[in-house]
Amino acid sequence: MGKRSFTVLASMFVSASLVLTGCGGSKTASTGGSGAPAKNKAQEITYAMTSKVVGMSPTLTNDSVSSNVINQVYETLFQRDAKTMELKPLLAESYENPDENTWVIKLKKNVKFQDGTPFNAEAVKYTFDKLKDPKTAAPRASLLKPVSSIEVKDEYTVVLKTAKPYGAMIAALAHTNASIISPTADKKQDLMTNPVGTGPFKFVKKENGDDIVLEKNKDYWRDAAKLDKVTFKVVPDANTAVSMLQTGQVQFIDGLSSDTLPRIEKVKTIETMKKKGTPVYYVVFNTTKEPMSNLKFREAVSYAIDTESYIKKLNGLGYASKGFMGPELFGYDKSIEEKGIKYDAAKAKELVKEGNFGGKEIKLLAANTSAYMKMAEAVQAQFAEAGLNVKIETIEWGAYLDKTKKGEFEMALSAWSNVTGDGSELFYPRLHSDSVGSTNLGQYKNAEMDKLITESRTTVKPEERKEKLKAVNELAAKELPVFPIYHGVVSAAYDQSVTGIEMDATGQWTLYKAYRK
Repeated sequence: MGKRSFTVLASMFVSASLVLTGCGGSKTASTGGSGAPAKNKAQEITYAMTSKVVGMSPTLTNDSVSSNVINQVYETLFQRDAKTMELKPLLAESYENPDENTWVIKLKKNVKFQDGTPFNAEAVKYTFDKLKDPKTAAPRASLLKPVSSIEVKDEYTVVLKTAKPYGAMIAALAHTNASIISPTADKKQDLMTNPVGTGPFKFVKKENGDDIVLEKNKDYWRDAAKLDKVTFKVVPDANTAVSMLQTGQVQFIDGLSSDTLPRIEKVKTIETMKKKGTPVYYVVFNTTKEPMSNLKFREAVSYAIDTESYIKKLNGLGYASKGFMGPELFGYDKSIEEKGIKYDAAKAKELVKEGNFGGKEIKLLAANTSAYMKMAEAVQAQFAEAGLNVKIETIEWGAYLDKTKKGEFEMALSAWSNVTGDGSELFYPRLHSDSVGSTNLGQYKNAEMDKLITESRTTVKPEERKEKLKAVNELAAKELPVFPIYHGVVSAAYDQSVTGIEMDATGQWTLYKAYRK
């Protein structure tokens, strides 16, 4: 097949481009800014996060809070352009497909990890072997599940072979959890607490037990970052984080809430950015427990949720789609908007009464972040109107991730960032039976679903993949192992002295080109 065009390949996976503009000002936030860093201003940024980082190993984590740190320290073979969403080489130089089951990837030369270890094909093989090894129990091992062998052809060439074609390969290799780790560091230290990558920033220390400090990697293989220091500060209360942004104690926050956005947009010294994105927020049912295993119960819950009403409360930070796979993902088809469940309070009450679902108390698990709590309280009220007795159970972020992975819940609120921008990398980890016990939180098993998801991954032909993904989205809307409440608008706010933050439609960002002006 020969060498492929990256631009053509990217169009297979991504449906829309992204340019984030400052809503509080006129500059484009994803351009890298213009001019030079101010000489009289410390080149430091403090980012406020409302949850603690679970860990800093790309192999062993799978949450957005941890990914924010990982994306500054580590790098992947390919990356997504923040403006166009095209997939382009990063640590890779190029790739070829001599046949549809073989991926020959040429690597960048003269790159070193932050501990001095050379980046080469052996490092890539080590990383991917560990990601795939069942003993590792990597939460996103599914990214490379189709890969049957990883071979080192020479120092800067790695060959990935698959038993069947894998259409989402390059998108998977651009995923945070496919970041390349230092084999030397991994063998002698815990990367969860002491990470080592090839990225523009390197880990320095933890402060106050939770806050993470990074500094510029002066030996970075590209031009060094302009920022000297980045601090990830834990500020559990979102309103406190906004106050700290206003007073200059922090310079950057993301994942804005509908409650704080109006307040932020009134402040002249703060810029905001937001864009329709790939994340989906939803209810997941533990299908191994009654009554969640009963389709009629899942239908009752789904009819009870007034998604349009809830989205209006989000102040532009969410949008509606009846499918689990939303409009910003490769594979989306607008026909789902006519096939998905629409809010019907009378129908919900009818199904609750028919199934006698109102008597038993059902627990709804939610992480104790502002977004989850707001969502939990809204749907709890709607469930009550339908005659359902639902109690909210809230726990800290790390504990929430652990309980949902183990299936220790009845219903839960969850989200998926869709970092690859590809529908099959939503459905395979979330709804395929292979992913039960890791990312298939609801323990859902359906042979027809498995077949369609597998077929969407085992062809490299875009039109065939789209048809399969359309069918999966429709089946999910019919079987309801999950029910989408809304699709996310990615957002951030930052001090007007900051420029060059790059954020894409998945909500991922990098501070490589950022500086204080």
